[in-house]
Amino acid sequence: MHRVAVYYAPEAQDPLHAAASVWLGRDAETGATLAQPNLPDVAGITADPRGYGFHATLKPPFRLANGYERFLADLRQWAADATPFELPALSVQDLKGFLALRETAPCPPLHALADSAVEALDGHRAPPTEDELARRRRAKLSEAHEALLARWGYPYVMGEWQFHMTLTRRLTPDERDIYKPAAEAHFAGIADIPRKVEAVCVFTQAAPGAPFLIGERISLGGR
Repeated sequence: MHRVAVYYAPEAQDPLHAAASVWLGRDAETGATLAQPNLPDVAGITADPRGYGFHATLKPPFRLANGYERFLADLRQWAADATPFELPALSVQDLKGFLALRETAPCPPLHALADSAVEALDGHRAPPTEDELARRRRAKLSEAHEALLARWGYPYVMGEWQFHMTLTRRLTPDERDIYKPAAEAHFAGIADIPRKVEAVCVFTQAAPGAPFLIGERISLGGR
């Protein structure tokens, strides 16, 4: 196994899982390839999020320092101490040029869950390589991002974390004019239905460049 990550992803029976899998062209639960909406260059525009699978990041991808089973045991213990909560309605939003499903109201328990996952599981994270650090720094990180990268191996955690379930790569203005209304129509009546965060998912990557798959669903609160 190359890397693991702890993500929020909708339950397999949630219609959001099916809708997002079709949008991205891949089901991260089964690995199945799916026919996508008929949109210009849809395969290219969704290539990056398709590889990661539909999700919101809690603990970003990392290489394991202590083996998968020890990581899973500590993850289960961490999750048992967490409390399920209601997720606000989601909507399609522009996030720095990317389209993503994001919350429509503040959700402190969501941010607290992400912060807790980053900290509690950090002992299982192997330090990033110099190549990995260099790739992150190509984004011209701020001083705050650089400090987070040095401490947690990723620049967009803790105070810099934003909940988002990515739908596209960064778009040009013309592409956004096509894709934002298309995404809004695709997820209409699905993104904004009530749902609870009752579990987190371990996504696994078998080899560098391989797609991420859901390896485990871990219930919160010891259910």
